[in-house]
Amino acid sequence: MTTIQYPESADLRSLLRFAPEDGHIWLSEHRMLLLHVGAMSELRKELIGSVGQQQARRILTRMGFASGMRDAELARKTRQARDPADAFVVRPQLHMLEGCARVEPVRLEFDMQGNTFYAEFLWHDAWEAEAHAQAFGEVDQPVCWMMIGYASGYTSAFMGRFILFKETQCAATGCENCRIVGKPAEEWPDADELRPYFEADSIVGRLLELREEIEAMRHTIACPRKTPDLIGSSSSFLHAYDLISRAASTSVSVLLLGETGVGKERFARTLHEMSARKDAPFVAVNCAALPDELIESELFGVERGAFTGAHASRAGKFERAHGGTLFLDEVGELPLPAQAKLLRVLQEGEIERLGDERTRKINVRLVAATNVDLQKAVSAGTFRRDLYYRLNVYPVTIPPLRERPGDIPALVDALVRRFETLHGKRIAGISDKAMHALKLHSWPGNVRELENVLERGAILAPQNGLIEIEHLFIGALPDDSQEHALSARGELEAAHRPPQDLVAAVLASGVSLEAFEQNLLNRAVDQANGNLAAAARLLGMTRPQLNYRIKKQAG
Repeated sequence: MTTIQYPESADLRSLLRFAPEDGHIWLSEHRMLLLHVGAMSELRKELIGSVGQQQARRILTRMGFASGMRDAELARKTRQARDPADAFVVRPQLHMLEGCARVEPVRLEFDMQGNTFYAEFLWHDAWEAEAHAQAFGEVDQPVCWMMIGYASGYTSAFMGRFILFKETQCAATGCENCRIVGKPAEEWPDADELRPYFEADSIVGRLLELREEIEAMRHTIACPRKTPDLIGSSSSFLHAYDLISRAASTSVSVLLLGETGVGKERFARTLHEMSARKDAPFVAVNCAALPDELIESELFGVERGAFTGAHASRAGKFERAHGGTLFLDEVGELPLPAQAKLLRVLQEGEIERLGDERTRKINVRLVAATNVDLQKAVSAGTFRRDLYYRLNVYPVTIPPLRERPGDIPALVDALVRRFETLHGKRIAGISDKAMHALKLHSWPGNVRELENVLERGAILAPQNGLIEIEHLFIGALPDDSQEHALSARGELEAAHRPPQDLVAAVLASGVSLEAFEQNLLNRAVDQANGNLAAAARLLGMTRPQLNYRIKKQAG
């Protein structure tokens, strides 16, 4: 039997941050809310009145279960170097910190190696019992469904097996307080009756699925479905997509404009897939990657003996794309002689290989792309005016990622799923704070930069864990909001930030950021006598964050 004594909760309070200017409350990486108990009571009434008590219980239990599983991950990170009991009691301490109840430990027995578990706690002034009793009066069955779900979810995640908590007495039934008991589900004789409250309901779930299918059908009728490679719902993105859709049924040449990394090739491929040419080749060429002396032979082909080294005749990209689509990326980088030949191809619909006098008819839709201002290139004499007018018949501007931050969550979800498969690991998702940071970032590299950042995050994130902000960004984080922490007296105080004179002194010293960080980490570890968990607390970070920085410095 483990004697339960709550450790100091300063480490948990330090994880709670208030950023009132931004309208955010953070518990480590998770975004939190302050809600009125009265509002939660009204929600319970609405749920019970709408779907009945059993379905309401299932919904609230699953809601609590999901919350508990998130906090279990937080507990492992916060107190992983301490006694397992200290790590486990993060749950009751968080329950108290979050205002759910005063939790009094009665009995706790568990063995992480032997996988045994038994726990018993008292809840004093449990908000859920009070809220239910105020709405419905005294009842004859326990009603702390969300809190039971939380305890079960937390403990199941902590122990790595399904631990089921039951309320053996509840203040809403007239008892002085609530008493909960937790043990492995198989040790409860009525476990089969209780399991459905922790599982998705088939009837309600199917009704919701049918409603979603109907909505999807309506949306499909109103707006044709986008291809999987193109993700976005912002107005600027949808405008670009609409232009592509309208051009798909024609043979018009399309000019894709936009910054580097916005996904011009994906738009080109989408145009090809939506057109009648989809069964023919799609050929992509990066004009900037080809040496000037090879561009013409690559695009138009070459006959044997046309120049030294041309030992065999070879078809060019235009011939290979016959019947399909040719995508010329960075078309603004083409040299003037190649521009002249390209113009002729567009006008005449025929090509002539280098070293050949015959012309060959080709049927190709040309999609060109550039991130340079072609009008300025025309004025500077580096791009042919007549070719510009020929290409600019149907321009489509793809918006940069910073102009459509609302599309980031959907992009993140798709990319994380892709990198899960690519790197063979299971990722639980991305933390709220990491998602907030992604939305704040200016993304100069656009979607390509987002892909790179998320791939790094997927690699650094633990198996079955969340991608957190420290996994994504190296150096300064894109979040400069003013935050406030919770003191031991429950008062808000400014979160610790280096005083400006200290910042000025560091800048004036000429010490590099890397050297300063290494000295700071070493000093904290020395001051904590080598205890990395204590050093992490001194630095206001978690131990995994400290380990990551130490390894980075050593590497």
